Amino acid sequence: MNSLLGIARRSAWNRRSTLAWVVVSLALATALLWTLERLRHDIRHSFSQSVSGVDLIVGARSSPVQLMLFSVFHIGSVPQSMSMDSVQQLSQHRSVSWVVPLSLGDSHRGFPVLGTTPAYFQHFAYGDKQPLVLQQGAVFAGNLDGLYEAVIGAEVAHKMGYGLGQRITLGHGMHDHDHDHEGAGTDEHADKPFKVVGILAPTGTPVDRTVHVSLQALQALHLDWVAGVPMPGGQIPADQARKFNLEPEEVTAALVGLKSRAAVFNVQRFVNQYEAEALMGVMPGVALGELWSVLGVGENALLAVSALVALVSVVSLMAVVLAGLNERRRELAVLRAVGAGPRHVLGLLTLEGVWVTCAGVVLGVLLAQAGMALATPWLQQSLGIRLQTAAPLPSQLALAGAVLLAGLLASLGPAWRAYRLSLADGLSPRV
Repeated sequence: MNSLLGIARRSAWNRRSTLAWVVVSLALATALLWTLERLRHDIRHSFSQSVSGVDLIVGARSSPVQLMLFSVFHIGSVPQSMSMDSVQQLSQHRSVSWVVPLSLGDSHRGFPVLGTTPAYFQHFAYGDKQPLVLQQGAVFAGNLDGLYEAVIGAEVAHKMGYGLGQRITLGHGMHDHDHDHEGAGTDEHADKPFKVVGILAPTGTPVDRTVHVSLQALQALHLDWVAGVPMPGGQIPADQARKFNLEPEEVTAALVGLKSRAAVFNVQRFVNQYEAEALMGVMPGVALGELWSVLGVGENALLAVSALVALVSVVSLMAVVLAGLNERRRELAVLRAVGAGPRHVLGLLTLEGVWVTCAGVVLGVLLAQAGMALATPWLQQSLGIRLQTAAPLPSQLALAGAVLLAGLLASLGPAWRAYRLSLADGLSPRV
């Protein structure tokens, strides 16, 4: 068996100029499958770890996925608001430990603006209950003295080049705002600038691309607005806004933490049956599962395309071996003449295919690992995706094994044809 392995290896090496392209094709297909599977796993993991330590997300009754998308990922249209009276009633429930209100609807240069309280930075967590950490500065005060203070995410600071003390203005609505040739924005709330007092450390979640301000600050911005448009001639200066009642009457949603996880269904039922207004309580894990099931269609499509690429590469291996079989008739006949049996010929061609497939798979895995190592910093900064450098996933190993098995099966066709060739076929001159 060892001698047959050596012959197969040397035979493949002698035809390396032809088989090299097959190896490259298999390597690229393997690298694509390996990388996509790691991306799929890590994106799903990052996706599911976007919010942690929150037992319920409460908002106006709508779709659970819509509420999750807007309150956690800041994507989509603004749903109906819930009253602050309902937030107060919820916070007084005997099973509720804390409630953090959220208010969305404005933006800064395409980044969403989140109105909340300082308690948000204390209770909101991501990953395995990792708390938010300030890289620089401090949390906004949440009172009238610190009314126009903002805490920005790591991506906002990096892309916009902001530091502590930077003055920024906000725009009305969740959309990009125009800039003039000098880079100055035409934000609708430019009369009330904010000062950056804190920069959060990177989290790999939507927090990185969010500007955080107080609920009172959002109220101050909209004192001179009615029905989504500014009042003509009714502009209220930034300093004068402090003289008004800035306590919000409505918020977009609320994050809820419970004293005991066992009470989650009880509190959820209380929210869903709340009589004062139509509310809905969503468990983040359940809503994320529903959301991922929708996104999983595209994920499976990418995996199917990668599998087709691998299949084409394996078929090309079979085609190359079959094409070269006629040229090797005399070589195989000589082997038969010196004592090799039909089974040895069958094993020789099969092992050649396995050698080529193994070389392609190993090269593909190395290319994928190197590519992911180089791309990880860019993915972290641009998309908030952090690729893990842990041991290969079982699913990755299974895909690599599937490519090897496919290469073995593809080699059996030409090997079986060579097995059936008689000794006379190879030694007889062809006319």
